[in-house]
Amino acid sequence: MKIALINGSPKVKNSASENILNTLKKLFTESNVISEYNFRTPKLDTKEIEEISKCNVIVFAFPLYIDEIPAHLKSCLYQMETYFKTNLNHDIKVYVLVNCGFYEGKQGLIALEMMENWCKKAEISWGQGIGIGGGGMLSGMASVPDGQGPKKNVWNALNILSKNVSNCISSENIFVSPNLPRFLYKIGGDAGWRQQIKSNGLRSKDLFIKK
Repeated sequence: MKIALINGSPKVKNSASENILNTLKKLFTESNVISEYNFRTPKLDTKEIEEISKCNVIVFAFPLYIDEIPAHLKSCLYQMETYFKTNLNHDIKVYVLVNCGFYEGKQGLIALEMMENWCKKAEISWGQGIGIGGGGMLSGMASVPDGQGPKKNVWNALNILSKNVSNCISSENIFVSPNLPRFLYKIGGDAGWRQQIKSNGLRSKDLFIKK
């Protein structure tokens, strides 16, 4: 089984998408051949598309941008769609991992539906999608073991998806939230904003300045 893992985050490093794909990789057996790609700009190299087109499975991971797919990634998808319609001579199954800053993973539903529609236009097969809430939290929890604490739901969902990928099975979408109360997630998010504000030489109350 040839599997292409595509990180659609514009971040160069330490993105939630990267974290999720690294976790997923641990769940694949050595019999799978894994190729990894980073789509950070709106322009793809033709050689990359050719390599991806030879895979049996494509797994996309990307952050939610205003309830949909990041703009640069949409441009890449259009290039892939055009190539696949003309040059693809075998079936490819697509799986998608959407992470968002919202607590509820269900917020990724529209983006997953967009990816499913893209599969139809590109004339390839839809496998399954996972909407992951609290995505921004994952990058800061590298020390927490997989499947433990707030990461338990994500781990369980990735386990299910990895089995479906390995067997090229299509299944229903899964939506998960962090394993901690929503109010605690909000407190943590607010603390993160305040920390960023201070690191930029401002104060929390500066957010409320009216001009």
